[in-house]
Amino acid sequence: MPKIYLDYAATTPCDPKVLRAMLPYFKKDFGNPSSIHGFGQKALNAMSEAREALADFLGCDAPEIVFTGSATEADNLAILGTVKAAKIPALPAGRQKPHIITSQIEHPAVLESCRELEKRGAEVTYLPVDKDGLVQVLELKKALKPNTVLVSIMYANNEIGTIQPIQEISEAINEYNIQKTKSVPTGHLPQGDKILFHTDAVQAANFLDCDVKKLGVDLLTLSAHKIYGPKGVGALYAKKGTLINPVIYGGGHERGLRSGTENVAGIVGLGQAVKEIQSPNYKIQNIRIRQFRDKLIKNILKNIEGSRLNGSLTQRLPNNVNVSFEGAEGEAIVIALDQKGVATSTGSACSSGSLEPSHVLMALGLSEETAHGSLRLTLGRTNTLKDIEKVLKVLPVIIQKLRKISGYK
Repeated sequence: MPKIYLDYAATTPCDPKVLRAMLPYFKKDFGNPSSIHGFGQKALNAMSEAREALADFLGCDAPEIVFTGSATEADNLAILGTVKAAKIPALPAGRQKPHIITSQIEHPAVLESCRELEKRGAEVTYLPVDKDGLVQVLELKKALKPNTVLVSIMYANNEIGTIQPIQEISEAINEYNIQKTKSVPTGHLPQGDKILFHTDAVQAANFLDCDVKKLGVDLLTLSAHKIYGPKGVGALYAKKGTLINPVIYGGGHERGLRSGTENVAGIVGLGQAVKEIQSPNYKIQNIRIRQFRDKLIKNILKNIEGSRLNGSLTQRLPNNVNVSFEGAEGEAIVIALDQKGVATSTGSACSSGSLEPSHVLMALGLSEETAHGSLRLTLGRTNTLKDIEKVLKVLPVIIQKLRKISGYK
């Protein structure tokens, strides 16, 4: 049965141009980029071109890009690596604990890194969000303190699509850093004493401005397979001068921050994918995607009683629809839609095997029952108006049947 794919937040198909760019590096141009002979130098040059493409996309310098094996690895490097390198002011009683601030709705790659640091003795503040999933900048300001070394807030949420006020958060952190500077006799705050700001921009890259200078971030994470590139490659932007230690050790690849022979074909694919998402045609496609999203939201809420939109209506990714249905279980909805040829999800692909309700939806204040009745539809390039119309046709029937089975009235 032909499939309608509405799970682009989980992964995307590889763009044909991306695949073509990658193919030579699997066979003909297979050299190790650390080798000094011609084969190796050709691979190294290809990596350099990809690094330049990412630098152009992010508005940074090429040496500030670190290639990794995934966005998860990049998040781990950003969080574990900076905290490991941080200089914490000493108290009379001894060394002070490093303090990290994040939100309750982060991706598991961030949350689990923070929990690991807690096990090692760090202090972590998990900021709450409002009913739309937005971090309140005032709450962030209240959480900042002398031993804070890192703030990590995602740019756009992978489950509910909420876009965070990254620039405002950056301004708040910068103001605090300025105040710290005034308390230093030299009038200059050492780089290691500065509170760093990291954002996971994996879901944002397709649709939002990721210029790191405009955002005001020190660290930013990207993933290839979320932007029509290959799986198994990610990248971390680390601003020049940012103190960061490696979490993987070996031959000192990627300026000593990520040892291990680079995935040349994957890196080339990431570079090409970044070029493609900046094209004018792609921006036009995003307008169409937004229109499809709005049509889905409007008609689902209008035609299915007991449905609710999760996340912000306005501060939302153009491709994200997350809705909950009273009296229907999310996984049952996903299975029923799959049987009708429509691929969807209940939330994060990284947590799809969990029986626990979504931590993101629970943070919005939803009950466990409502959270379990959620459905995530995420759109992409291949979707058509016919796809949307089919979903709007079959979904009400599915919800009605599931409610009848559950005894919902």
